[in-house]
Amino acid sequence: MPDSAAVSRETEADPPPWFQSHIFVCTNRRPDGHRRGSCAARGSEVLRDYMKARAKELGIKGIRVNSAGCLDRCEFGPVVVIYPEGIWYRAETRDDVDEILVTHVTEGRRVHRLMLTEKDVPPGKG
Repeated sequence: MPDSAAVSRETEADPPPWFQSHIFVCTNRRPDGHRRGSCAARGSEVLRDYMKARAKELGIKGIRVNSAGCLDRCEFGPVVVIYPEGIWYRAETRDDVDEILVTHVTEGRRVHRLMLTEKDVPPGKG
């Protein structure tokens, strides 16, 4: 295990982050009828595109919205995870996206009704 002082010195030299918020939207697509479903089949690609456009409309700086492959919470999708906090959300509608952008990204608060927690474990994973 690394020496904590060495790790601290090493991270002090890390460059600043490229983005204040880095949002990953699962756009994984499984075949129709797959037992776990997929975020893309639940509209995540359209929501990702909306999130990108809406962030620009709102003038949010320092944000990046990216597609992600499977984030392994397919049953709860469409799934979004925001870093550096590592907060996971289920975003099903444009209103959900707006609330995440305004409340989480702009105001720094959480959207508790949409959050996925350690209790939200896909069947067979717990």
